[in-house]
Amino acid sequence: MTKWLEENTPKLVLAPSFVAILVFVYGFIAWTAWVSLTRSRLLPKYEIKGFIQYERLFDSPRWDTAFSNLFVFGFLFIAIAMILGLVLAILLDQNIRTEGAIRTIYLYPMALSMIVTGTAWKWILNPGLGLEALVRGWGFPDFTFDWLVNPDMAIYTIVIAAIWQSSGFVMALFLAGLRSVDQEIIKAAQVDGIPTWRVYTAIIIPSMAPIFLSAFIVLSHLAIKSFDLVIALTGGGPGYATDLPATYMYAMAFSRGDIGQAASSAMIMMMVVFAIVVPYLYSELRSKNG
Repeated sequence: MTKWLEENTPKLVLAPSFVAILVFVYGFIAWTAWVSLTRSRLLPKYEIKGFIQYERLFDSPRWDTAFSNLFVFGFLFIAIAMILGLVLAILLDQNIRTEGAIRTIYLYPMALSMIVTGTAWKWILNPGLGLEALVRGWGFPDFTFDWLVNPDMAIYTIVIAAIWQSSGFVMALFLAGLRSVDQEIIKAAQVDGIPTWRVYTAIIIPSMAPIFLSAFIVLSHLAIKSFDLVIALTGGGPGYATDLPATYMYAMAFSRGDIGQAASSAMIMMMVVFAIVVPYLYSELRSKNG
């Protein structure tokens, strides 16, 4: 008995977690996929009716807006966060004296929850309380910055808040990558008289391709699942101008009582995540096996 316990203790310890994950993660994914193929509305139904929920989903103007916003938000958020993070990392890589303090300041927003970030930026961008009121108080009465209440510009307020929170994390990734580059190669390039900017663009940055890919995966995941930030900052408004798939799914499930639409939108989101993550995992496994 003692020998059996010694051999199987790890399995016994992991078994509850394994069962919980199997039921509450993969089980609910399977349930959601099933419900998305039914005529479920307020209550779930289990008779398969094909892709009717997906047809309703793609015919919905609100879903079109949410999905379009995802591409606008995702592209700007990922591109600017990566560029800003790289620039900050390069600046910190110059061995400045206050590097520790500056790095802490840059990383601090990542320690905040999305709810806190959204609430803070809601105050900052509020026309009556924040930036607009401040500048007008400085003697510029005609200054306006009403993006938060402008349906055409509100999505960009989410981009601003998301970049503020995540660029420090990207900076930390890139800084670690910069510090891992072989210094002998850099010194040899400098001895040959190659300018510093050319060393970065031709040697250092190309060697950081795996880090760029990792940062892209992390930021894509944050963009797709952005819910807290949107709810705290705009609530999906004005109207549904800042809806994202995550907020659309929540509204269908808990506000509109349409479980079928919530399930189908959730499955589309999962497919988008798979489309990003699976090629990354494939390339990683291929490189390791090669």
